[in-house]
Parts: sequence; structure tokens; C-alpha cells
Amino acid sequence: MANHWQELLPVDQYVVSSSGILHEYDRKVLTFLYQPLIGPVCLSLYMTLWTELEENRLWSAPMSHHGLMSILDMNLKDIYHARLKLEAMGLLKTYVKNGDEQRSFIYSLQPPLTPEQFFLDGILNIYLYRKVGKNQFARLKRFFSDKAAGHQKGYEEVTRAFPDVFSSMSPDAYQYHSDTGPDLEPDNGQVFIGRKEPSEIQIEPANFNFELLSAGLKESLVPNKAMTVKVREAISNLSFLYGIDAIQMKNIVLSALTAENDIDIEELRKAARDWYQFEHQDQLPQLIDRMQPVQLRGAADPPKTKEDELIYYLETTSPRQYLLDLSEGASPSKTDLQIIEDVMFKQKLQPGVVNVLIEYVMLKTDMKLNKGYIDKIAGHWARKQIKTAKDAMELAKKEHRQYLQWAEEKKTRPAASKGKTIRKEVLPDWFEQKAGPAPIDNNNEDDFDFEQEKKKLEEELKEFKQGR
Repeated sequence: MANHWQELLPVDQYVVSSSGILHEYDRKVLTFLYQPLIGPVCLSLYMTLWTELEENRLWSAPMSHHGLMSILDMNLKDIYHARLKLEAMGLLKTYVKNGDEQRSFIYSLQPPLTPEQFFLDGILNIYLYRKVGKNQFARLKRFFSDKAAGHQKGYEEVTRAFPDVFSSMSPDAYQYHSDTGPDLEPDNGQVFIGRKEPSEIQIEPANFNFELLSAGLKESLVPNKAMTVKVREAISNLSFLYGIDAIQMKNIVLSALTAENDIDIEELRKAARDWYQFEHQDQLPQLIDRMQPVQLRGAADPPKTKEDELIYYLETTSPRQYLLDLSEGASPSKTDLQIIEDVMFKQKLQPGVVNVLIEYVMLKTDMKLNKGYIDKIAGHWARKQIKTAKDAMELAKKEHRQYLQWAEEKKTRPAASKGKTIRKEVLPDWFEQKAGPAPIDNNNEDDFDFEQEKKKLEEELKEFKQGR
């Protein structure tokens, strides 16, 4: 993926448009329902663009991104990343035109979902529940709902219909011109101000292996007609939301099959949610960046060195996929996934940084994820505010001896030493000591020949690298 400066420059012009009138009630929806998922920076960008639009209703005046940076007091990286999140949430559509001297953009604001659409969405409502918790979620539901109409009981409707009140005059009663038709239409190049229905989040069905699912359902005699467009869209969304593959999805679909061989979408959602909670100790998924955010990527594009290639791979791969690659496609254990999930959510480490942590810890602990060891290093990196894969590598090199000591503390020591332990050092291929040499201590078992160990490691990791 290109760096932000390849996609956007301060001198680039933009105008804001809208697919329809945005209402004051939309601000409440954006603030209370969307903000927990996208964060205050994204909300600030949306509100700023909206304010620019209000002056001229459906189109704003042209403005440069440098001016936007000044208004928001933000750098271009953060603005670009916030824009991507708004696009992904269906709140913004972006159009670009490349001119001879400069680029120009159209930022088309999209209305948020209505509260009813949001709470019944099947994706966003799940992420919101996980983000804010049960009590706050219930409070938000109460805020955006009211008592159903029940006061009409005992009343009889006496509302008059249109023909009961009005009559239509015949053309003979007034002067009619044949060219009246165009007067009723908007002028050329204009449209009536209105509002379009907001679009719900939809994951592309192409991202799911429907061929494998269909083959499995045929074995269970499920007719093809059951896989309607709506059902396929629901399956695609649920697969993304809960990380369900085609084989696992088969049993979930079968559990939602009705007596008429139709697939009940609500039952399908419930079955998928129950499956996920069973697999993850009654938890729900959380909305996270799938890979390292663009503005926090440090590898050269294109990569120029082997280290750049590794950094690029670590920054463009999710931790779950990285664990899959390390095990040559075998599914990671629930325990390993839980450890990584805790590190990302509790220590707030970026995906690329987590991938460096996984590689370092696994090579230090014989390809096992030791929770205590990984938590201790993750806590250190979090306190040091490590944000990029390259920074994580540099800190691991600098603090190598300290991490060795922590690793020893996690081991069970024998009551009495029966001899001097000779340890073989296993290190990631990116590991090189760039700092000055450590003080010489003939009794220190951690002193070893890095170059010799590196050569050994390169031989041992040939097969390991082929799996990437």
C-alpha cells in the first residue's frame, strides 16, 4: 500500500459535497454510536467537513489540505488515516482528479445509519457492544428509543384521505400550455435537495469461499435456492465479523435452516454469535485495524534491503495471518490467539509491533508463546510507546540482555546446579548488535559470537522462511 504522501499533499485542493441534507439528529448518532468505533479524530474530520458544507448546502467552496491541517491542528498522516476510516465506515466517498499541475478531490459526505439500522446492523452493533460494554450499550439503546405507540387504544381513526378534502380541476377550467412540463423539472445541471438512504456496511462476497461452502451444503441436500442474495451478504458479513471459514460456516448455516429449506438470517446471526462466544469464552469481537496503520509503516516502498522486505511483510500482515504463516497454514491455537488479542487490546500495541514481538518471543522460547514472557516485553514496549516494527526491532536489540534475564526468570531452576549451562542463542534474522560491545566478563554465559550464531540461525531458518 502506498504511503500517505503518495496519495495526498498539502497543496491538493478539495471540495465537500453531500448525497443529501444532513440533519441535527445525525450529530447524536455520530457522537454516541460511531465515535466509540472510529475515535474522536475521525469524528472531528467529519464534523469539520460538514461545517464547511453547511454554508453552501450541497457543495462547499474549494480549499487546500494545508488549510484543513491548520483548522484541525493535525498532520497530513492523521488526516489521511482518518479519511480511510470514514470511507470504510460508509460515512465518506472520495473522488480524485489528477491534473497537470495538481490533484483535486471531492469528499462526498454520506449520512450515518439511523439508530434502528445501526442497532440491527449485525456488524456495527456487535463491535459497539464489545467496545462500550453491556451497561453503556443498554443506555445507548434507551437514548435512541422510546415507548411504542400504545396510547391509541380505544380511539377510532377519523383521518380524512386526500380525495375527501381536495378535488382536481379539469384542464378546461384553466389555461394550459404544452410547455409546462419543463417548468416542473429542476433546471439543467441542478438537482432537488433531499436525502438518500444511508448504505449499510457490506463485506464483499468475493472475500468468502462460497464454492467450498456450497459443496458442503450439497452433501447435506440443501437446495441452491436457499442461498439468496440476502443470505450470501449475511454470510459474507458474519465471516468477516467472527472470522468463520467456509467449513465452519457449513454447520452454522445448517443450524439456521427452516423446515421449508430456507435459511433464516436472524437465526444465522444468532448461531454465528453463539459459535464465536463459545470459542472465545463468551466474548464478542472487537473492531481493530487489520494491519499496521499506513502512517505507522516504516519500510521503504518498494523495499530495498532484506530487512526492508521483512519490515514490509510484518507491517502488511495481521498477527493472526502471521501465526498462520509461521505454522505453514495450521490454525493457531485458541490460547495463542487469546495471548495475542490481550497484547493488542490491553497493551495497545500496533499489529506490526505485535508481529515483531511474536517472532522474537517464539525464537527465544522454542517456537512457543509464553504468556508471562510476552506480557512482560509487551508492557515494556507499551511504556516506551513503540509504534513501528522498525522501532520494535531496535529496542529488542538494545534490551536483548535484559530480555534474556527475564526469560531465565520464567524457567524453573534446579535446586542445585550440576554444571555450567551452555546455551545456544537463537535470534531473529533481523537481529544484529549495533550498540557498542558489552563489558567483558569471562564468567558471563551470555557472551557469545553473534556472527557465528547468526550463520547457524540462517541455516536453521531456511525452511522457516520458505513458509512465509
